[in-house]
Formats: sequence, structure tokens, C-alpha cells
Amino acid sequence: MAASVDSAQTGRLPAPRPGPPPWVAMYHSVGDCSDDPYRITVTPERLGRQLAWLRRRGLRGVSVADLLTARARDGGHGLVGLTFDDGYADFVTDALPLLRRWNCGATLFVLPGRLGGDNAWDPLGPRKPLLSADGVRQAAAQGVEIGSHGLTHVDLTRVDDATLKAETVESRALLEELTGARVEGFCYPYGTVDARAVEAVREAGYAYACAIDPGPLTGPHTLPRVHVGQNDTTWRLYLKHRLHRLRRRPVEGL
Repeated sequence: MAASVDSAQTGRLPAPRPGPPPWVAMYHSVGDCSDDPYRITVTPERLGRQLAWLRRRGLRGVSVADLLTARARDGGHGLVGLTFDDGYADFVTDALPLLRRWNCGATLFVLPGRLGGDNAWDPLGPRKPLLSADGVRQAAAQGVEIGSHGLTHVDLTRVDDATLKAETVESRALLEELTGARVEGFCYPYGTVDARAVEAVREAGYAYACAIDPGPLTGPHTLPRVHVGQNDTTWRLYLKHRLHRLRRRPVEGL
């Protein structure tokens, strides 16, 4: 599986060229989706078909760091970003083998304040175990980009200044200590973002950050993403991929 060679060597991502926001897919858990009120789970079979569809169309999934590096160099044609939020334990057991099979990379956004815990922030649905520290290191050792999802999965638009700093600055420091690599990416829990949260993420030293649909805030620290779920057949993926460029206008810095 492709690793983030350029960003690892330089320590920073190159400045992206102007253009439409990159196509970045948002996943969460990979496993049994029979009880899935938040639509955060895809089965391994569905993920495998989705990755196969990408390759048949001449596309390859990569980490966000690799995608932005490629866009800054040559436009990143044929590349799409693959992100997995929350750091579920099933990433290593169910998602990673499929990513290797289809020669795809990915970014895994984890919560260093909840390592070895579960998705306690979800009041409905089953408890899903999160990766331990060893699981995160295992993913990183296999070329997965590790990014921060904050410390504990809280809405950054609703916290005080001290908590905001801890969720951005401390989470990054803990992950860099854990993996021994620079952490370039951040992901806003729940996808909620405002100007204050963006500034905190930027000041914490992240090169980029992922949201969901940040609207006018869209930029390098508020990259929009496309939710991909169990109901996304190859036809639906085709439509989402085609509509992305129509829905997203070019933004400075992207």
C-alpha cells in the first residue's frame, strides 16, 4: 500500500494549486451493518466492490496527504482521497486487507484520548471498539496516514478555549509521540466547524483539515468530503463522483 513518501521526507505538504476541492470519500466503520442507525458502517463486501469500482475506472484511493501532494505537483489526476473517521478496530481487521488488495492508501483519523475504548459519543446503536495504541501503530506501519480526530470526539464549536486547545494541540502531540511521525491532518468531529475551530486547527500546526460540507468556509483547513455508505452501489458512486465537480466551485488554496 502506498505511503506518504513526499510529506514524510519534507515534513510539510507543498502548497496546493488552485482548483476545485479534491474528491475525498468519508468512511467510518467496516463490518456488520445490521444495526446502524447513524449509517456509519459498510460491510467488507461493499467496501471491496467500491474499491474495485475505483480501480476499474482508472482511479486509485490514497491518503489525503498524498492526494494534496500530487495535486500540488501535477494535479493529482486519477487519485481520490479515502478517509476513515474515529479509528474503529475493524479498520485493521476488515478495511486494511481490502486496501492492500486494491493497492489503495487511506487516512485514518483517530482519537488518542479514547484509544482502546468505544464509540461512547453515539447514544444509539451498538458499541463499537476503537483501536488500541498498538492497532494505530500497526496501521501506520502499513502505510496508512494517521490524522487527529480530536482527543475525545466533541463538537469543537461548543467547547471553551482550553478544551479547544487540548482537542487540537494535545491530540496532535500524542499521536506524533505514538507513531513517531508528523501528523499533518485533522478531522472535525461530527463535521461541525466554525471560524474559531478552523483558526485553532491552523494554529495547532496542521497542514490540512477535513470537514463534511463547510460551505463558505471551504479551504485547505475545511476540505469537504463525500459520505460513502452501505447503500452506495457503483452507480451511486459514479453519480457522486461526477456531481462533485459541479457542486464545488474552485476555492483559493485548493
